[in-house]
Amino acid sequence: MWKEFKQFAMKGNVMDLAVGVIIGAAFGKIVSSLVADIIMPIIALFIGVVDFKELHYKEINYGSFIQTVVDFFIIAFSIFLFVKFINRFKKKEEAVPAPVKIDRSEELLAEIRDLLKEEKEILRKNETS
Repeated sequence: MWKEFKQFAMKGNVMDLAVGVIIGAAFGKIVSSLVADIIMPIIALFIGVVDFKELHYKEINYGSFIQTVVDFFIIAFSIFLFVKFINRFKKKEEAVPAPVKIDRSEELLAEIRDLLKEEKEILRKNETS
């Protein structure tokens, strides 16, 4: 059971996912800071509200929801751009075709075909001569 778990955990997809989650969490903090410290103050210059979290109606804090939605869209768009940038490099790597490995029986059949073509050509030459 331990061997199976090690094989599962060490697969490329699982490791990629783990790295992606860790980087995504750190990236989320960076984007949240970008929104809170840079974008929202710029928005405040135009609409006068420094933080959407201050908006509420009685006990309903709809401003906090609006702030979370803004954070989500900025994070999602940033990740989209990042993945698009990374995929540009992956396409270049995938563009190199792997050499086609021909089965030995297919190789022999190709040799026989070539020999038969040569024999046909020799017979044609002899008939015309």
